[in-house]
Amino acid sequence: MRRTAASLLRHSGIGGGGGGGIPEALADALVCPLSKKPLRYCESSGSLVSDAVGVSFPIDDGIPCLVPKDGKLLDHDQDKSEDCGAKDSSHRQ
Repeated sequence: MRRTAASLLRHSGIGGGGGGGIPEALADALVCPLSKKPLRYCESSGSLVSDAVGVSFPIDDGIPCLVPKDGKLLDHDQDKSEDCGAKDSSHRQ
């Protein structure tokens, strides 16, 4: 466990420019909480996308929000290589 954490920190680029993204090594290790399939990072929206179920998960201050209710449905007619944007499917009260 310590080796994995050290490897993630080493490859994270911490201290090199802010941004709300996450380290590439961490993104490679994360899977969709719904489908258990790998997630891909979308640079344009700054989110993690599950192509298996068509859901985009936000990243807040570098922390992936992988709670299923935080996910937003992707537009069906949108190409994977395009904007990666999601329509808001959450029910705010």
